[in-house]
Amino acid sequence: MNALQTILILAFAFLAVFGEALLPGVRRLLGAQVDLLPVLMVYAALNASLLTVTLLAVLGGLCFDALSANPLGITLLPLFTVGLAIFSKRELILHTLPFAQIVLGAAASAAVPALTVLLLLSGGQQPLLGWGSLWQWLVMTLGGAAAAPFVFALFAGCHHALGHPPRTETSFRADREIHRGRS
Repeated sequence: MNALQTILILAFAFLAVFGEALLPGVRRLLGAQVDLLPVLMVYAALNASLLTVTLLAVLGGLCFDALSANPLGITLLPLFTVGLAIFSKRELILHTLPFAQIVLGAAASAAVPALTVLLLLSGGQQPLLGWGSLWQWLVMTLGGAAAAPFVFALFAGCHHALGHPPRTETSFRADREIHRGRS
């Protein structure tokens, strides 16, 4: 299911980015937009290949930047940095636990905008920063933490519905006789 998983992750990234731009209800209600790309990067880094992580960073970052006020390509590096950091330590992370999913979703949702602002400032840009930015960063962090278990459950359901069940039979037959000794 590797190719199918990559296609599903990239399709969900596309839908998430355009859904955030198309449906501004959360932004109007909370005063900030919850970004699902960092949470999706957490899932991809824990369950997919490095190629999928790279494709998600490139395609998801470009789609996000195309629909935001960011310069094109500025979100690529923060997304890939978060994905690579999680991918390199994924054997040590208990990603099936909801608490770990929440913590990783919050950390990624906090790190990506912070790294993006750092890149903007180091590139000579002057983003609008103030106390409202702190509120937006907090909403993005908490929204990413809340969305992480749902993203993991969504992909687990897709994997269950579209994937093959594991093979449980063995080559040993219970009715087979084994003759030992000399014939």
